[in-house]
Amino acid sequence: MPGTDLRPDAEHGIGGPHAVPRETRPSRRSQEKTVPKINPVLGPDLDAQLSACGLKKSYQKGPVVIPVLRGVDLSVRQGEFLSIIGRSGSGKSTLLHLLATLDAPDEGEIYFEGQRIDNLGGLERDGLRNHRLGMIFQFYHLLPELTTLENVLAPLMIRCSVWGYIRHRRALHEKAKHLLQLVGLSHRLRHRPRELSGGEMQRAAIARALIGGPQVLLADEPTGNLDQASGREVLELLRRLNAEQNLTIVMVTHDLSIAQMADRSIELVQGRITSS
Repeated sequence: MPGTDLRPDAEHGIGGPHAVPRETRPSRRSQEKTVPKINPVLGPDLDAQLSACGLKKSYQKGPVVIPVLRGVDLSVRQGEFLSIIGRSGSGKSTLLHLLATLDAPDEGEIYFEGQRIDNLGGLERDGLRNHRLGMIFQFYHLLPELTTLENVLAPLMIRCSVWGYIRHRRALHEKAKHLLQLVGLSHRLRHRPRELSGGEMQRAAIARALIGGPQVLLADEPTGNLDQASGREVLELLRRLNAEQNLTIVMVTHDLSIAQMADRSIELVQGRITSS
């Protein structure tokens, strides 16, 4: 949505009073299943919800500069489930972290709904992730001292003021319980992470990523720490969220069989996209 203000707004959140609510988005069926265009020059792909142009990223180890991304162009349509496959060290997790604004590229630009986001300030990036972008990680990152319910509520505790959280506590708890029921964990509300299986912890992490109502879900090796059966359950859950809620998902994986469950798959080899 070109021109959208991504700065946090105390009353309305990111996008201010003109932010488009989730309910107004077009249905998945109404959208064409075509591969989005990738612009050969810097600038947003106006047909894409999330796009990247000419991304480069290097890290320095002592006197040695190690290039990780060598010029990546990427476009993702609203409601698409995109998988990015690559071997360890190919740069796929680095790319996902850049898309999530957890890190900044050395060169290139990233756009969300037509507005550039890679150059946002720290508070603006935090607000973007808290309202628009959800992220799940291979290692879950659940807080060990909190219950499953409290872990899911954590992003809303950060978003709301203390008074705001107390005022809306009942409604927020009901929302978290609904999400935990959606991911099959309604019987684990009071359990702590050490009392959950790997698959249950990942499903709790998915519920936490969804609690803020994101428009895009970024998944970093979501099945990498799971056995085959648990991994299949998590992938089926992501497919269902994508289909039923028109949720855009970008997932990185090293497993070809997992990648093939997405609408579209691209391969990252030595920091470059080689297929789409």
